[in-house]
Amino acid sequence: MFKYDGLKLKCPVKEEGLLNLLKERIAKKLRIKSVFIKDPFIVRRSIDARKKPDIFYVYSVAFSLMLPEEDREGLLKKNKGSLNIYRPAVYKQEFEWSVNVSRDMDGIIKKVSCSRDFGFAKGGKRPVIIGTGPAGLFCGLMLARAGLCPLLLERGDRMDKRIEKTEELRLNGILDPASNIQFGEGGAGTFSDGKLFSHLHDRSGITEFILKTFVYFGAPSDILYDAKPHIGTDVLRKVIVNMREEMEIYGAEFRFRNTFISPLLRFGKLDSIKYSDENGIVKEMECSALVLAPGHSSRDTFINLDNAGIRMESKPFAAGFRVIHPQDLIDKAQYGIAADDLGLPPADYKLTAHTSTGRAVYSFCMCPGGTVINASSENGRLAVNGMSMRDRDSGYANSAIVAEVGRDIFGDGLFDGMHYQERLEAAAFALAGGKIPVSYYGDYKNGNEVSPESIVNPGIWQAGRVNLRGLFDERTEADIIEAMERFGNIIKGFASDEAMLAGVETRTSSPVRILRDEKGESNIKGIYPCGEGAGYAGGITSAAADGVKVADKILLLYNGLK
Repeated sequence: MFKYDGLKLKCPVKEEGLLNLLKERIAKKLRIKSVFIKDPFIVRRSIDARKKPDIFYVYSVAFSLMLPEEDREGLLKKNKGSLNIYRPAVYKQEFEWSVNVSRDMDGIIKKVSCSRDFGFAKGGKRPVIIGTGPAGLFCGLMLARAGLCPLLLERGDRMDKRIEKTEELRLNGILDPASNIQFGEGGAGTFSDGKLFSHLHDRSGITEFILKTFVYFGAPSDILYDAKPHIGTDVLRKVIVNMREEMEIYGAEFRFRNTFISPLLRFGKLDSIKYSDENGIVKEMECSALVLAPGHSSRDTFINLDNAGIRMESKPFAAGFRVIHPQDLIDKAQYGIAADDLGLPPADYKLTAHTSTGRAVYSFCMCPGGTVINASSENGRLAVNGMSMRDRDSGYANSAIVAEVGRDIFGDGLFDGMHYQERLEAAAFALAGGKIPVSYYGDYKNGNEVSPESIVNPGIWQAGRVNLRGLFDERTEADIIEAMERFGNIIKGFASDEAMLAGVETRTSSPVRILRDEKGESNIKGIYPCGEGAGYAGGITSAAADGVKVADKILLLYNGLK
């Protein structure tokens, strides 16, 4: 196949007839008849806003070229840089197998058989996965498709109950520490912006494999080609449930409200695990392969792992505030015009500043048309995050503006970073009596006294107006203010007195890393650290990719290939 890059269409662009239009444009560029171009499809779509308010969509389109070989070679030479051979990377697992599926007349799976015989799984020693976030789910999916019937333990609720719990927190401020924005089916990413953009430098095809898997389970197909793919929490919730239901058909088992406590060793190797069931009864279970994908907020798990002798190290992360603006302000700054006028999605931004102290302060997890939510998972502590629906139609933009936090800030101990997070969250909780504490930037910058009052704003959950000044140390506050002023020079109005800061953003990444070797195992054989909570990912896609890779390691090891 071939691929033509850099096709520009001025916005707005109609979806109806788009592929035919692109086909005609390619034919004109190549000076051939469009009849020779077959089966076109969009590989990538991005937005070019450099000449605002003239905004363009830029497309890369793949297609078959029905011409003699010498003509195709001539076109490649004449259109060098624009026309290229298209060889998409296809993810190939290190371990290969095939699955035979029999279905009834209604298409329901009745029987699954695998080309490989995993005796250890049939003997009851199936893999156990801790956590059902992207890493745990994708690891479980691959193992389930291979016939290993994995068992997934999740401390939170299945999706329907989890939604009820988060609504109770939103409306009434009542937190369930076991089931909330951080814990439950789908992990923390389910109640976020649903961004699938990743910084993975992927030549293996694993990113495309993950995106196609999401589409297979019900995500919109535009995530396959948008430069900044986005599902949205409302759609992602349905995708996760579809994923779980198919995994159960393959023989996977999910146990919700079951909390992993610690591994149990015998002769220095994994023998079994200790966990508490949905009734709080502590039990033990034989286990020969344990995947640790607990998420970055499983603080009790990290402590228990350390007590069990699992090697870990502290790692830097970032902390700061959520900054909220009217979405129109961001749209006009980025597009020069309202997004709706051009049929464009709400605009985003990415901002970075190195302050006079040499520290990096940057935007993180930007949510166009989103909402700032209470992402707490512990009573008496408060953390925030950004969340948006598929349509991103709240009318408000938010992102974290965070400063790098390392050992020079929190200390050298293994859990010093985690305890630093806890102190910040406890202080944030106290500021507004458990509501999200919010400052206007002008008050924060100038240190104004503020009379506490409730804030009603569709871009934020239950909030109370305070002054967040003093929450961080003086150096961090000075760095954040300096960076905000610089960002105001880039996006007009960004650092206005009316911009809102919501605190506190602490769960940007895990404060620890669970060490693993080239086989994917920790210092205890049979234990596989995985995903964002283990310190090996930074978002939905990269966590899912790590889950797939860990599944590969397990399949290789237990098939005797490594």
